[in-house]
Amino acid sequence: MSFEIIRGILIPFMGTCLGACCVFFMRRGISEGATRALNGFAGGVMVAASVWSLLIPSMGASSHLGTLAFIPAVVGLFLGVLFLLLLDKTIPHTHINNQSEGPRSKMGKRALMFLAITLHNVPEGIAIGVVYASLVSGSVDISLAEALALSVGIGIQNFPEGAIISMPLCEDAGKGRAFIYGVLSGIVEPIATLLTILMAELLLPVFPYLLSFAAGAMLFVVVEELIPEMTNGDHKADIGTRMFTLGFAIMMSLDVALG
Repeated sequence: MSFEIIRGILIPFMGTCLGACCVFFMRRGISEGATRALNGFAGGVMVAASVWSLLIPSMGASSHLGTLAFIPAVVGLFLGVLFLLLLDKTIPHTHINNQSEGPRSKMGKRALMFLAITLHNVPEGIAIGVVYASLVSGSVDISLAEALALSVGIGIQNFPEGAIISMPLCEDAGKGRAFIYGVLSGIVEPIATLLTILMAELLLPVFPYLLSFAAGAMLFVVVEELIPEMTNGDHKADIGTRMFTLGFAIMMSLDVALG
């Protein structure tokens, strides 16, 4: 496995780890306004990554279909949303705002929050894996710079996620354990990436569908979880919207500039 692929796998995970490190430097928990801002920024990055790094390459890889090149992108998009919807309904988890979803469970709050962030990271890991597998196989017109842009963008987005999962756990679990929970919440991402890359040969015929599948899964997370958490019912507090726009602009710029 080349250095470029290893770097692509580790950059997003390092973003989560650095975010979890906030427990050692911040005495107080993250304020409601900061949480909204971080969720908004993460949502903007994920939406831009879904469009420029996943949906557009999906349609580009299906150009041989002519005017029907959009079909794999649309089919994969719906499958990605349905997959995350299934996980959301079958896996018990608790969001940052203490809203519980899925089946009832006797697991503690820490475990349920961990599962919630894990659900966020699965589609991101698949997205990075598909992009790098496409790069290696040459099946999709994706450059190394574009793949790196996705890794960097998701790494930036993972920083606030690492902080958001770790900081609320400090009071109950202590800084050390809170940091570990934050790091472990992101470990599923490189695992999903690695598995996707290792299965590249088997997945080669359906790469356009996998790219849009990852996009659909990421968009589900944004619409279902990040947007409600960045507004929290208060439409006068527009910090989440401003940060969403900033995150979108940064990810879009990275993809275009490095591509």
